Amino acid sequence: MKIEIWSDVVCPFCYIGKRKLEKSIAKMPFKDSVEIEWKSFMLNPNARTQPEINSQEYLAKSKGWTLEQTKQISNQVTTMAAEEGLEYHLDKTVVANSINSHRLLHLAKSKSLGSEMKERLLKAYFTEGLNIDDEETLVKLGEEVGLKDSEVREVLENSLFQIEIENDFRESREIGVQGVPFFVINRKYGISGAQPDVVFDESLKKAWEESQG
Repeated sequence: MKIEIWSDVVCPFCYIGKRKLEKSIAKMPFKDSVEIEWKSFMLNPNARTQPEINSQEYLAKSKGWTLEQTKQISNQVTTMAAEEGLEYHLDKTVVANSINSHRLLHLAKSKSLGSEMKERLLKAYFTEGLNIDDEETLVKLGEEVGLKDSEVREVLENSLFQIEIENDFRESREIGVQGVPFFVINRKYGISGAQPDVVFDESLKKAWEESQG
């Protein structure tokens, strides 16, 4: 079974959805036969990295919400994350363009370290409040999952993997992805968003049964 996931590092529901999927896979008798491929998607391709403000302040301004409204919504998302065992600090997240983190993900994917890199980037952003558009930060995170300092720097300094990223964007448009996370199972079944656990369970079972035909 192959599961392709369109996702963005700065998407809070993408981390929640990742955990939900992992929890569902762990329950399945075919758990060792699942291949996961991470695909690039950017919620805001034109975002400007602004480490001097946090995401709550940015959201309040961009959405026209009060800071209190934004904090209330953030608390709800933090609670959802906690239910999946995740620790969110949305008051510390750095406003950052995610294009370079996607370059790093594609490098990691080319070394069969895509899932490890995705997990590390999500934790860095949502739990640790790190700037995922900072070169030194990305080099350090890459090294932590097994990438070489030199190869990470080469990718970032030369804007590599742009074609692969654009291909992911194009493919998402072709299959009608409107938001993320978006999961495609065996190129047949799609799950949009961090759905209830039963949706993941039933979709995985159905796809597996059909593949065994």
